[in-house]
Order: sequence, then structure tokens, then C-alpha cells
Amino acid sequence: MLTIKLPDGSEKNFKKPTNGYEIANSIGENLAKAAVAININGAQQDLCDEINMNADVSIITINTDEGLEIMRHTLTAQVLARALKNLYPRAKLAIGPTIDDGFYYDFSCEQQLSVDDLPAIEKEMKSIIASEAIIEKSLKTKAEVISLFKERDEKYKIDIIENSNQEKNFQIYQQGSSDFIDLCRGPHLPSLKQIGAFKLTKISGAYWKGDAQNEMLQRIYGTAWSNNKDLKKYLFKLEEAEKRDHRKLGKLMDLFHFQDEAPGAIFWHAKGWKLFQKLIDYMREQQTIAGYNEVNTPELMDRSLWEASGHWESFSEHMYTTETGDGRNFAIKPMNCPGHVQIFKQGITSYRDLPYRLAEFGKVHRYEPSGALHGMLRVRAFTQDDAHIFCTIDQVTKETIAVCELILGIYRDFGFEDVVIKFADRPKIRVGDDSIWDKAENALKNALEKTGLKYEYNPGEGAFYGPKLEFVLRDAIGRDWQCGTHQVDLNLPSRLNAKYIGEDGQKHTPVLLHRAMFGSLERFIGILIEHHAGKLPLWLSPLPVKILTITSDANEYAENVAKKLIEAGISAECDLRNEKISYKVREHSLSKIPVLLAVGHREIEEETVAIRRLGSKNQNILGLEDAINSLQEEIKSRQ
Repeated sequence: MLTIKLPDGSEKNFKKPTNGYEIANSIGENLAKAAVAININGAQQDLCDEINMNADVSIITINTDEGLEIMRHTLTAQVLARALKNLYPRAKLAIGPTIDDGFYYDFSCEQQLSVDDLPAIEKEMKSIIASEAIIEKSLKTKAEVISLFKERDEKYKIDIIENSNQEKNFQIYQQGSSDFIDLCRGPHLPSLKQIGAFKLTKISGAYWKGDAQNEMLQRIYGTAWSNNKDLKKYLFKLEEAEKRDHRKLGKLMDLFHFQDEAPGAIFWHAKGWKLFQKLIDYMREQQTIAGYNEVNTPELMDRSLWEASGHWESFSEHMYTTETGDGRNFAIKPMNCPGHVQIFKQGITSYRDLPYRLAEFGKVHRYEPSGALHGMLRVRAFTQDDAHIFCTIDQVTKETIAVCELILGIYRDFGFEDVVIKFADRPKIRVGDDSIWDKAENALKNALEKTGLKYEYNPGEGAFYGPKLEFVLRDAIGRDWQCGTHQVDLNLPSRLNAKYIGEDGQKHTPVLLHRAMFGSLERFIGILIEHHAGKLPLWLSPLPVKILTITSDANEYAENVAKKLIEAGISAECDLRNEKISYKVREHSLSKIPVLLAVGHREIEEETVAIRRLGSKNQNILGLEDAINSLQEEIKSRQ
């Protein structure tokens, strides 16, 4: 007798081995129709897989996140792969996994495909799906499966099999009477009729096994959803993301550029650097009010310090290192924390001096693989708005509450109201004893609960030295960005021998709270540009105002307007070119200037300006002084 335990605690008994089909049918007809796979003791399996022992099971249905992922997997490994073989019989199949929001398949083909070929592939995929074929599964030995794919001359499949440690139970999937087969980890949908809406999105190159030493393959990407409504919603988001791409907007706005001679590093142009400095000025003001002292630490420090801190052991693959002529090994800092501990250690610190808050806009360098680099969102050289709070264990709660309030208030100023806080606990690779981690995690969790803020769990994603809070922003088109962090560290102060004199006159090790609000200034600027689609608020814009002349005799008046704006603390420039006003408006609108002031004969006579806002076709006529006062108020209010 087999006992099958269901998620609600109830049990089903079977006299002989069973499978997911039978279990689903025994529960109800509707469940059986929606079933696509089964979890057996926490592992996803096909509905046809035999269960011959007592087990905890749950049925995976098509309308769940797990079901959607399985549908995407079936779409790539069964439908896209088969369509490629139908259209390009000599194509060689590699792998086809799922990814966030979709799937891809790697293959080699004598013909170099492009996006122009995707509609034909989509059409073939829809024809395959229309057959509503049943997907059947069989298990083969290593020898059998190698023989199968040798018959089909599928060298990549053979490579996968030959490098596998298993000798049997290779899973082969086939669609009804079709002769198409694929080797796959599964599970798959029972039938092609359960596939929802999909679209192929792009094509690119990809090295076999991700190794640049191997052959370059072709890769087709796609997205798939339960229905057309969800697909259209996602495609709209993709279109919006394309319009908001910070790399394109950064070029239009003349903010920055990248080049091959400095991969993962930014060349800031004058306007971009002004935006960068505005963020620092803003943060400097907020941190001063919150009681932080700004410091600066060396970018190059001896290896011995990084060994003592634990970074060399846990983070060295991301560090840039060098050896000097005198034989010393140095590392360019990937983090600011060891340097801040050195400042804390200068002189004798009393418990009366705690909490001791240090902040730094520290330039750090971390090696990222070239394939992972992505504009400003993934770089190798960046600036952290880093801070470290040295305190007692009893002060963790108060400091955590203050940090949460500070971070959330700052995000609101930048237009981010939707923020999710996640609690991330110990990762697999870490420093320190479990007893220390227990203490640190309990301290942070208790502090977070006392803030009264809602939070989610992100298990195993803490820093290697301590648990952390992650602050995840949701932007204007619904994308999530993890930015700020707040971490409790009971390891680093001890490793670097940081002490303070307690009320009892004895030496004690402080708790170290690591805190960043933007995380990386460069990345945050990229997020800001995309969130606002380049239309930065007036107070943030590196060039808030451009004065455009309608006639050449307005040049002197335009320059006078610019002078008064600058005297009022508002950056402004003139466009005195002998061009039509409509041309000037279009050009500066494309470069995302928030306010355009047009001046001509009437404005000179009346001492006014014609104000046109970015994105608006209307213009208002205001007296010059009134216009300046209005702009000043808007900047001051950070609206």
C-alpha cells in the first residue's frame, strides 16, 4: 500500500505504484485537466513518472508560476527545436533552457539567421502546436542514447551525454508520431495543446558551453505567457524598456559614453558629471543631517589587510591586484569597509562615542565577466555611497530603524514610492562561526520587525560576512531594482581587531552596520534615467533650462536671461543659432531639457519669457522674475 500525502495534509492510498495522472484524477476532474507536472518530495517530475514509495506530492497546474516555467521549457526544447529542424534539417541542436520571462535555444546552422527569419520560425512553431500532439517520455541507457543521436548526427547532444556521469535513465521526449526527439531534463507538458501565447524576440551569438574557446552558436530568444493578454502586456514593457534604455538616452542627453579601452568603466561628459555631483551633494546633505561624518580611504591597500578582513578568501576572484617593484602585493579596493575600520581604530573610542557613523563616496573596482557588463547597470568601476555604523548590540534596533527611514525617504525624493524590503540570511560561502551568524541574524530580524515595515525573505543571499536587508525599487514600468542594503556584521570588527572601551572599563568588539542607499551611484543614475525616460525632475537635471532665440536681435536679451537664472542658482545655457525655433525646440526636446524658454521681439519688449515644458506642446508667457521665482520654488521642493 502506497501512502501519498497532499499539501493540505490529507492522504491518498494506492494498492500499487501510481503516477501524477492517477493522483490528479483521484482528486478531481478539473485538477486533472489543469495538471502539467508533479512535485515528488520537492522535486519536479513528469506526470507519467512512476511513484513506488510513500511520498509527499503536489500537483503543478498550468496556471501557476511553476506551470508557466514548464510550459516555456516545453516550448523551447520541443517546439522551437523541432521547428528549427523542420526548416533547417542540417541544423545541429545544442541546449534550450528557460530564463526569466522566457526561453532560448542554442544551435548551429550553415545559414546565418537574423530577426527577419523569426516570423517564419514562429509560423512553423504554431503549426506544430496546432497538432496538439501528446508528449511521450522514455528512459534510455547511455549507450542507447548515444546511438540515437549518432544516427541523427547531433554532435552537441552526444557531447552532453558523453560528459555525463550517469549510465542510465537518460530522458528522451517525443511528440506523438513525429520522429523528432530531444534529450531533456524535463519535466514537460503532457500535451502541446496546453501551450499559451508566445513570441520570438531576438537572435544572437553564444559560445558552446559559454566558453569563448568553443564554437560560436546561434541563439534564438523568446517569451511565453499563459494567454495573449499577458503576452501583450510583457511586449509593451519590452517596448517601453527599449525607449528608456539609459545607454541610448545617455547619448542623446550627452551624459557619458563607454569604449573598449576601458571595459566596465564610464567616461563622464560635462552634463553627466554635473548629474553625478548633484546626487553626491544631495546625499551629503542628507547624511550630514543624519549624523554621518564623511571620510575618504585609499583605493590601493596591501594584500595583508584583505587577508585579515576575509575578502581575499571569499572575494579575491572579483578583485584587481598588482605587485609592486619591492615585492609587495596590493589590491584595488572592491569595498570600503576595511578602510573605515582602520579609521575607527585610530585613537581610543569610548562607548560614549557610539554609534560612530562614517560615510564615503568611495570608488571601488570589481571584476565582472565581459559578457555580464551592461551599460551603467553592471560595471567594473563604480562609486558606492557607502557608510559604516560602529555601535553596540543594543543600538542595532535604533540604528536600523533610522537607516530604513532615511533610505525610504530618499527614494521618495527620487520618485520611487513602491519599495520592497527583503531579509537575506547566510550564504553558503561565508566567514565566521554559525553562532555569530545566529546572533547577527536575530539582531537584524528583531530590529526589522520593530520598524513595523513589511518584508520578504531572500534565503541564502546575505553578504559573506553578515545578513542584510535589501531595498528593491519598482520603476515606472514595473521592473524591480535591488539598490540599497543594510547589513549587520559581527565578523569584520573582530577580524580587524576593532575595540571600544565599555562602561565597565574593558575592551569590547563593536557591531558593524554596513549601509548603502544608492548602492552604486553609476547604477542608480542608469535606473533614474530609465525610470524617468530621461525626463529628469528639474532639481536633478544637469541642464534645467535652455534659452532659445526666435530672432537674432534677441541674443542680448537671451544672454541676460541666462545670467539672471545662473545668479538665482539655476543652470542655464543659450541657443543663439540662426535656426528656426521649431528646429531648436525639437533638438533640445530630444536631449531631454526640462524647460525651454523662447525669447523674441515681444518678450524683449514685455520682459517676459515663453515657457515650454518637456513633453508639452503648450507654452505659457510669464514675466522674467516670476518665471525665475517659479523655477526656484520647483527646484527647492524637489518635485
